[in-house]
Amino acid sequence: MADSIFRKLRDGGEEGELASALTIEETVASPFGLDVSGFLLANLFSSILAGKSKSQGLVLVTFSRSPSFYLQFLKQKGIIVSSSSKWIRILDCYTDPLGWFDQPSSGSTQGSSLIKLHKCVSDLKRIFSSIIEAGRELVGDGKTRFCVAIDSVNELLRNSSMPLVSGLLTDLRSHAQVSGLFWSLNTDLHQEKVTNALEYVSTMKANLEPLCPSSDGKRNALESLFSVHQDFGKGRFHVRFKLRKGRVRVMSEEYHVDQMGINFSPISSADTVIATTKSLLPKVQFNLQLSEKERVDKEKVVLPFEHQGNGKSIDIYDGRRSLLDGKIDAAPLSSGEFQTDVVSSGKGGEIIYFRDSDDENPDSDEDPDDDLDI
Repeated sequence: MADSIFRKLRDGGEEGELASALTIEETVASPFGLDVSGFLLANLFSSILAGKSKSQGLVLVTFSRSPSFYLQFLKQKGIIVSSSSKWIRILDCYTDPLGWFDQPSSGSTQGSSLIKLHKCVSDLKRIFSSIIEAGRELVGDGKTRFCVAIDSVNELLRNSSMPLVSGLLTDLRSHAQVSGLFWSLNTDLHQEKVTNALEYVSTMKANLEPLCPSSDGKRNALESLFSVHQDFGKGRFHVRFKLRKGRVRVMSEEYHVDQMGINFSPISSADTVIATTKSLLPKVQFNLQLSEKERVDKEKVVLPFEHQGNGKSIDIYDGRRSLLDGKIDAAPLSSGEFQTDVVSSGKGGEIIYFRDSDDENPDSDEDPDDDLDI
């Protein structure tokens, strides 16, 4: 499934469409959004070098980690960036995000031909211009396209408002030379409206769900702590694809993080259905599904007009006689009286109705709208 995301970003949108966009959501319990970003970054850059991508270049915007970290990361993946500088540019927003230093640090001079220092990250218009300028250095001003990778938008949201950040991402998607872009977001750091706004901008949303230990109340604190530590790098990876005509496709798989990076593996079909159902349900403050106990209690409810299957014939009162004709001798219709000594002994009561005359139509035959001029 992570490969499906990679193929969507590699192929990009069709001509005349907006660029594909991915939001990678992480939490404090599962803080591996940057690992997913690194996985996509390495695969995208490899496909660009191999000529298998519609993009002919990659612009990496760093906010949460230094450019030297990504150079070392790509080197570990077998990619020597210094010899591939004509396919990649790194916009360094990590070294001096507030513009406090007059001169760049020595760390940012490594690979200076492909690393460009950007100061004052609160100026989003300048960031947009720098990204487009870096991309055009790779592909020129024609119809050739490039891909944009933003390691984290948390720092952008810290220094700028949500509408401005959403506008920046929308402008990048709308640019004719951008084929795709992706970014990571820690949802625990922001309000739900911020998360929803960025999800609205994106065509794909991926979220990391931690593998929670069993909470049956029988474990002691030491066993629970051991389980949390053992399962910390494991969990489930859910992706929601927005398809044409408003359709949505949800896929899930398991992930495992080790020293070599993040790895993905399929999960069983039954677990996939459960995970998909949970992810499709909206976030509300009440239950949309019945528990097993509630379902059993519902089946035991006796409806007042439901035939209980006791073998007896179904008698429907038509307004002319009592259902207990064989047991109750009704008084003459003309007397207007009824016998009260035949009511069942102490087991509730009943309503006995006598029609005024035989000329009165039964209630079931009355038209409630017969007095209207219809």
